[in-house]
Amino acid sequence: MNRLSFRSGIAILAAGIFTSACILNPVVPPSDPVVRQMFDVFSISGRLSASDGKQSATGRLDWEHHIETDRWTVSGPLGQIVARIDSGPDGAEVLLANGERRYAPQIADLIPILLPGAAEAGLPPNHLAAWVQAAPSRDAEVRTLDAQGRPARIIDRGWIIDYLGYRDESPEAMPRLVDISRGEFRLRLVVDRWETETP
Repeated sequence: MNRLSFRSGIAILAAGIFTSACILNPVVPPSDPVVRQMFDVFSISGRLSASDGKQSATGRLDWEHHIETDRWTVSGPLGQIVARIDSGPDGAEVLLANGERRYAPQIADLIPILLPGAAEAGLPPNHLAAWVQAAPSRDAEVRTLDAQGRPARIIDRGWIIDYLGYRDESPEAMPRLVDISRGEFRLRLVVDRWETETP
């Protein structure tokens, strides 16, 4: 696939631009952090937007995550599938709306088709499962907590992950609005549905 094809895929996504009003979590004095479970298996549905300051893309995301496999399905504003990425131990494959397929050794090579600027920013897809659950690794720094002791801001390998809203006020609630940024690159995810399970 040439670069023009990548841009055409991004342009289709950009047709579904959405806006989301939000209020930043207030910065509160750190309390004892709650212990958050990291789920190895989950599925989410929601809306995503990505921008690198020059290009932007938005759409709906359905993400099925298992221990060794992931499936990302991104749809446009009318529900049409723009692209689907499947990844596993043997590599990754993207299927575009025009039927074209592209293979790569890892999902990191294909995510930039959907998220402009992700490659230049060095977005690590293998960390997204933890970030979206607000379950940081030991190497990450939890910079601020909310009133329930949940992460409000995490710094991980130069990335800033802000949790602008959770599904409810319980300590174990899953994130509802996640903002991930580094430099000019910004990825925002609004999660409408969460399903979690342990294998």
